[in-house]
Amino acid sequence: MRSKEKADKIKFMKGSEPVSCLTGYDFATGKLLDEAGVDLILVGDSLGMVVLGFPDTTHVTMEHMLHHTAAVARGVKDALVVGDLPIHSYDSADEALANARRLVDAGADAVKLEGGVKQVQKVKAIIDAGIPVFGHMGMLPQRVLEEGGYKKKGKSDGEVDAILDGCLALEEAGCFAVVLESVVGRSAAKITDALRIPTIGIGCGDGNCDGEIAVITDVVGAYPWFVPPFATVRADVAGETKRAAEEYIAAVQRRG
Repeated sequence: MRSKEKADKIKFMKGSEPVSCLTGYDFATGKLLDEAGVDLILVGDSLGMVVLGFPDTTHVTMEHMLHHTAAVARGVKDALVVGDLPIHSYDSADEALANARRLVDAGADAVKLEGGVKQVQKVKAIIDAGIPVFGHMGMLPQRVLEEGGYKKKGKSDGEVDAILDGCLALEEAGCFAVVLESVVGRSAAKITDALRIPTIGIGCGDGNCDGEIAVITDVVGAYPWFVPPFATVRADVAGETKRAAEEYIAAVQRRG
């Protein structure tokens, strides 16, 4: 299935079935998630924290994203692979298009960027070039420094209206779906009802969006040093990795 067909499949899931999305950062994870049947794999700039050890996503570069997008794409056949455009990689429409093309060349089917109304011309430039775009509204991690932390969005009517205006602008520009991050549940539900494209929630409560996205290290318990309060941990990969390493070390030491 071609990239646009994959993106259209996600778009047309609105109102028919929930969209399942997970992040992935390497070949093995991409292959496993694809075999599991996930609809969309996001090579997110969250890799800055859970893979590269940075304090936030503002340290992530295009080189990081290209490296990890290529690795994930090598393992995926069916899922839609989305590459994140990192901070300052889409400061202008020309730059956004150039870097979107680089992600596609690395293996992405689509790209994601943060923000709404002010990003419309960039979104249009990318879509006009035949590259699907995944929007992102609500809490925007690339703005964590200027906002002074990660803050819940959609608490006031004014905030809800601003998020909705951004989502509608992205929809009009041609985005196939939009992430809603850390938006108050009732506000996320209102925005979801107002859009013709799917909303993919993270930290928006259960059932308030058309789909859900989670960070894979949260789901499998591979990064125990920080787990968001809204995440559901379904395995203990970190514990098993440490246990296996300790068992290996002990086996080696017994041979001495």
